[in-house]
Amino acid sequence: MSKIGLVLTREYTTRIRKKSFIVMTLLMPALMAAMFILPSYFMSQDDTKERTIAVYDGSTILLGQLESTNYTKFKFIPKEDYDKIKDHLKNSEFYALLVIQPNVLTTKTVQLISASNIPFDLKYQVQNKINTIIEKEKMAEVIKKAAIPDLEDQIKATKTSISISTIKLGESGEAKKSSTEIGMILGYVFGFVIYMFILLYGQMVMQGVMEEKQSRIVEVIISSVKPFELMMGKIIGIAMVGLTQLAIWIVLGIVIITSARGLMPAAQHAGTAQDIVAQSQMAAQASAPEQLDKIQDVLSMLGSVNFPLIIGCFIFFFVGGYLLYSSLFAAVGSAVDAQEDAQQFMMPIMLPIIFAILVMMSAIKNPEGPVAFWFSIIPLTSPIVMMARIPFGVPAWQLILSMVILVITFVGMVWAAGKIYRTGILMYGKKTSWKELGKWLTYKS
Repeated sequence: MSKIGLVLTREYTTRIRKKSFIVMTLLMPALMAAMFILPSYFMSQDDTKERTIAVYDGSTILLGQLESTNYTKFKFIPKEDYDKIKDHLKNSEFYALLVIQPNVLTTKTVQLISASNIPFDLKYQVQNKINTIIEKEKMAEVIKKAAIPDLEDQIKATKTSISISTIKLGESGEAKKSSTEIGMILGYVFGFVIYMFILLYGQMVMQGVMEEKQSRIVEVIISSVKPFELMMGKIIGIAMVGLTQLAIWIVLGIVIITSARGLMPAAQHAGTAQDIVAQSQMAAQASAPEQLDKIQDVLSMLGSVNFPLIIGCFIFFFVGGYLLYSSLFAAVGSAVDAQEDAQQFMMPIMLPIIFAILVMMSAIKNPEGPVAFWFSIIPLTSPIVMMARIPFGVPAWQLILSMVILVITFVGMVWAAGKIYRTGILMYGKKTSWKELGKWLTYKS
């Protein structure tokens, strides 16, 4: 076995046997699911606290029209009760006091007074009710002036809500339901995962190099292993740890999705775009169209996603981006003696990664725009930005160009990082500057 292979095996086996690796590998899918599911679940929980709101309507526009719900009650009060309650609300039976002034149509403002902060849902609920009532009153006034019977019903009949069903055509003309939202989610998730792994495992490489340098173990190691072989073995070994985690997560994801699809009835697949249009017209003419199963609809849209291409590109850009940045992190770790000294070199490395995340947001909204194109070609940002574009479809020549430039840049960075690593790994007690690093690059092997 080569010396790089020995270092690689040591790095891989040492890290993969750690309890932290096993725990995080198994827990991460659950944590990621919780990040997306729990906020939605908690947001969907209804407020079940019973509240009674006193309403003083000086305008008489809303008088008796605020309908109570199961948990929010409205009680209209006269002027004399309002004068008593407004100064003693805390000691009253009411949670809040809603005050509607006579000039409400001019000021377009009402007051909701409470002894504590008003919950957002309650404020929105009251506001929506008042707006609806006032709009209805204004519409009634217009109807009176126009003297047109059933004008309100005619206006309501004009209100239309159109939903767009996106259809993706394959190269052979077959048509499948697609989803812009699914493309956005996939682009964001894959781009963000690459961002997190580059930071996490890149800094892990830097920390490992610094620890070996500080403990002087490296002096013993390089007596039998060349510094470049040590650097590459460490970088590739830690990359394999990351790929192992990703492989486990992908397998778990496929098992979950496959199990979910297995529980659903077989999806209907359309053959051509004309068939889909014809079916849509027939469905629109039906008197009682069937309600689509939401879960089956999502799974059908997932079927239009080219997962082999996305996963293959993800692995390539993950490995390419990791190797590119990890060589830089390894060079920084070999050039400094302490974490504090590394900060001056970390910023130029971190800025392109952070900037790539910002551009990724733009690329998800406009994957064909010039900003998305150029930053998916530039190697320091392409691993993240290109992954945001791929779910929407990228021309083959752009994908190949991005890959080739990334490989060429990686080779160049590894060469430069190797020269810095070879010199810096045995440098102690001297603060390194950018000028010093430039000199190391010019040293002959």
